[in-house]
Amino acid sequence: MVSETEALEQALDDLDPSSVEVVQTLDLRDVAAAADASKAAEAALREAVMIARMHRRSWTEIGVALGVSRQAARQRFAELVRH
Repeated sequence: MVSETEALEQALDDLDPSSVEVVQTLDLRDVAAAADASKAAEAALREAVMIARMHRRSWTEIGVALGVSRQAARQRFAELVRH
C-alpha cells in the first residue's frame, strides 16, 4: 500500500512544470506526512487496546487510559476483540 507521502511525492514528481505553477509544496508534504503519522498512531492505538483486552483489562480501565467513558471505549474498539 502506498502512503499519502509517497503518493504525493510521485504526483509532484509527475507534474509538468509548464502546465502548473508550483511555488512551494512543503506545506502539502507536511499534510501528507501528518496523515501518515495519524494512520500509524491509530494502528498503534488499536493494537494497544487489543493487547490490553487480551490482558483482561476492562473497558472501564481502557476508557480511563483514553480519557473517555467505558461505553465510548467499548463502542470504538469492541470489534477488535470479538471472536
